[in-house]
Amino acid sequence: MARTPAELVGAQPDPPFEITFDGRRITARPGQSVAAALWGAGILAWRTTRGEGRPRGVFCGIGQCFDCLATINAQPNRRACLVPARPGDVITTQEGHGHDHLGK
Repeated sequence: MARTPAELVGAQPDPPFEITFDGRRITARPGQSVAAALWGAGILAWRTTRGEGRPRGVFCGIGQCFDCLATINAQPNRRACLVPARPGDVITTQEGHGHDHLGK
């Protein structure tokens, strides 16, 4: 009978928790980045480009390309691939450069 790595080391992971994306509740697991939690929920884009409003999500996954920018807990321009998901996080789709509300 095959055993999982967690069983072999006796690991007891913490239980999953909820975060929200554009008002939708999704489940995240301890240790996941915001990007991983969004991907796990089938959400592939959480930002639009400045000029043409094209959807973007994870591209490089290591914080180098800035495609995964998101507004996390009201802070724009956070790299979702680097930010650990925390219980109660509120992620919203980032429009353009993330500061559009300042010009209105």
